[in-house]
Amino acid sequence: MDKRVEADELHAAHAHAQPALTEADIRDILIGIVLAMFLAALDQTIVATAMPTIGRELGDVAHLPWIVTSYLLASTAVTPLYGKLADIHGRRVTMLTAIVVFIIGSIACAMAPSLWLLVLARFVQGLGGGGLISLAQTIIADMVPPKRRGKYQVYIAGVFVSASLLGPVLGGVISEALHWSMIFWINLPIGLFAYYMTNSALKRLPRHERPHKLDLLGAALMTSATMTLLLALSWGGVRYPWASVQIYGLIGLSVLFWIGFAARLRMADEPLIPPDILANPVVRAGTIAAGFGMGTFIGLTIYLPLYFETVAGLSAANSGMGLIPLSCGTVIGATMSGRAMTKLTHYKRVPMVGLTIALIGTALIVVYAGRMPLIPFVCVLAVISLGLGTLLPVATVSIQNAVQLHQLGTATATANFFRQIGGALIVAVFGAIVLGGMGTSGAGLSAETLRAGTVDRDTMVTLFQYVFAATFAGFAMALLFLLMMKEMPLRGSAIEAAKEVAGD
Repeated sequence: MDKRVEADELHAAHAHAQPALTEADIRDILIGIVLAMFLAALDQTIVATAMPTIGRELGDVAHLPWIVTSYLLASTAVTPLYGKLADIHGRRVTMLTAIVVFIIGSIACAMAPSLWLLVLARFVQGLGGGGLISLAQTIIADMVPPKRRGKYQVYIAGVFVSASLLGPVLGGVISEALHWSMIFWINLPIGLFAYYMTNSALKRLPRHERPHKLDLLGAALMTSATMTLLLALSWGGVRYPWASVQIYGLIGLSVLFWIGFAARLRMADEPLIPPDILANPVVRAGTIAAGFGMGTFIGLTIYLPLYFETVAGLSAANSGMGLIPLSCGTVIGATMSGRAMTKLTHYKRVPMVGLTIALIGTALIVVYAGRMPLIPFVCVLAVISLGLGTLLPVATVSIQNAVQLHQLGTATATANFFRQIGGALIVAVFGAIVLGGMGTSGAGLSAETLRAGTVDRDTMVTLFQYVFAATFAGFAMALLFLLMMKEMPLRGSAIEAAKEVAGD
């Protein structure tokens, strides 16, 4: 028998020797990790509407985008590091560390006297926030076997929908009625409660960590590659032209770092991301499918308010309301799919049907962009998001079901990391279509002209036909890689899943 499976059996035996988790234990753990996830998810949405106020009070509007960029850079870069650390030191101590770092960063943000100190504090906040979501998914995988895990992934989708709906409203109200610093101070009581719940509840969590080494050189190379790539994607077409020396330089530097990281994976005794995880066909296909699906969805949510304003004629305030069906549909789809996984042998069929429906809905808005009345348009968006939502729990649980217990943290964080990178790439493509004026007469647009409302409606309709066509292509790629993903049986216990993996 594979020595890794023997080790997993010993850990499983130790876990079985401990009192089994009751429903009350699972509930307490869920409350703690959902609160921790809510911290990270809310922070990504609450800041956006408060940024104009922050810029005015700190006297620096030109560099406001760095408030978002610095958090994005830090949180994305450290995501795989948290997975590895969780496999080395255990979930509890790693989650508590992430919460503490996030709280420290939040306090520094609230007390920042200048914009650049706020940017630095947001970077620290991102260092904590980058681990909260993937660690929460890993903890769910520890306490619930794959066969029952799908329905618990619904809580994750619910957190993101709640954050996407509450964040913009809270950010605007708090910054205007109170003070912008309060959007960071509110993280303190939520974070402390999450720490308390997580600290006590996770003591009862089964432990599967094993001795590992942290490849510091590999971590440095991967972090550098990620940051330079994200900077290029953030600045391209906005701060600098895509064909500028600065963007080419950042992309070239990122390529060099990625080459160095790939070489390090081959040479290191224990690389940051084990080659068998990267080579696992289920992990690879599931990650790419979810990356295309979620990346396309994120791009759609970013640019749809512009469609509502310039094409549908809604106000800026009402344009955000048009995204509510899009967000709610995702949760409904994830709920349906997650519950179906506990009952169906061929669980891939649900997202296959869901993505097919999403493709049909997307084809409709491509053809009828600008001509479809608002209410039918929003209903089609709800159907599209419902179909996409069916993919999310299936991809996550399939990836976790395909690796061994001591690799759960690394595999989950790696999948989330590449999804975030894929999402950033797709958002950049959408931005290139809208801001670059692709498909039009060739005259590129700018963020300033869009904000001023000087672009005629017909031009915007044409642009969004290309955006919706790119959305169709993204969902089609998600379906293609879902079809390629092997449908492994979901075991009733984690150790059975580990044996199945080792037997392949």
